[in-house]
Parts: sequence; C-alpha cells; structure tokens
Amino acid sequence: MEKVVSEAEELPKAIVRRVVKDKLSDCSPDYDINVHKDALLAFSESARIFIHYLSATANDICKESKRQTMNAEDIFKALEEIEFSEFVKPLKASLAEFRMKNAGKKGEAAKEKEMKKKRKAEDSSVKSGTKTKQKKEDNDNEEEDDENEDEEDNNGSE
Repeated sequence: MEKVVSEAEELPKAIVRRVVKDKLSDCSPDYDINVHKDALLAFSESARIFIHYLSATANDICKESKRQTMNAEDIFKALEEIEFSEFVKPLKASLAEFRMKNAGKKGEAAKEKEMKKKRKAEDSSVKSGTKTKQKKEDNDNEEEDDENEDEEDNNGSE
C-alpha cells in the first residue's frame, strides 16, 4: 500500500539530492557516488518523518511550558528527548553562525528602511512646500486680479 503525501509536505527533491550527494562525497571523496531515485525518495521520506516527529515533540514541550510559539530551545530539548542529543551542539553552533550572518543584514536593512522613510518624508515636505508656495502665489494673483477689477469698476463708474 503506497502512502500519498501532499505536495506541501514533500521536501524539494533537488535539495535532498544535493544534501545526500554532498554528504556522500565528504565520506568518500575518491568516488563519484550515484544515488538511485528510490534511495532519494527514501531519504526524503525519512527526513519528512523525522521533521514531523521532532516538531510534534517540540510542540509538546512548548505546550508543557504553556506557550504557543515554538522556539529554538524547544527544538534542542526535543532532540534530547528523542535521543538525538549529539545533534544539539552542532545545531547550536550552526544557529549562532546563522544569527551572526543575519544580524549584519538586519542592521543594514533597518538602516536602509530608515533612509527610505527620511527620503519619503523629505519628498513629501518638499512637495507640500511647493504646493503651499504655489497656493500662496495663486492667492496673490487672485488678489491682484480683484484689485485690478475694483480699479476698473471705480474708473468706469466715474
């Protein structure tokens, strides 16, 4: 009996293939190892099941803490609970490296966003200043026209 998995739950085949081939080439650099399609499917399905199991365990830990949002510590505790504690240390190192790399990106993105806000505010103030100036000029012109009309009326009635 073949189990049907929705596309949303499937892991990307290209990524699974790349991860498997990279790891195998690390294990035996002298050989170019080919991986059969069924083997890739088995890796993919195993990884999917592992992710479900790990996330369910981490979710239970989160619920025990009376929280609704899962965090990295919940994943680390779940790994220990399902007896994969040897992955905790490398995962923490990888997460720290990821955070360091993204901290600079976030800082740059925040600065860029702030600059865009400033430019937008300056642009709108310049535009509103121009509009105010234009309105003032229009009002002055209207007043001059009104004065000219009054003078013409006065000259015409005398």
